[in-house]
Amino acid sequence: VQLQASGGGLVQPGGSLILSCAASGDILSINHIGWYRQAPGKQRELVAMMSRADTTNYADSVKDRFTISRDGAKNTVTLQMNNLKAEDTAVYYCNAEIAIAQTVGTIINWYWGQGTQVTVSS
Repeated sequence: VQLQASGGGLVQPGGSLILSCAASGDILSINHIGWYRQAPGKQRELVAMMSRADTTNYADSVKDRFTISRDGAKNTVTLQMNNLKAEDTAVYYCNAEIAIAQTVGTIINWYWGQGTQVTVSS
């Protein structure tokens, strides 16, 4: 299983960016998929997560500014980030709980994608 993230970059305060993450591999189902971020000198934190039932969970700091969505058929997740602030600057990581088929049965694991840098600066 691989998670391929894309869409980071440099944006001015108040601007917008879209992050995308595509899961690939021998996937039976994606139970949860979303984004974490890690700023320099800080711990990695949850940004937004979406379940297979389309329930969502957002960090308080991004509510009303970020929107997570997914395409179940394509195993992709998108994070629309609006009204970006300097404190949103971080490396963003895609994260997913994925069920795969193994000879011993179904295995469920959490997977990480490579990070994508988001820098908010004037």
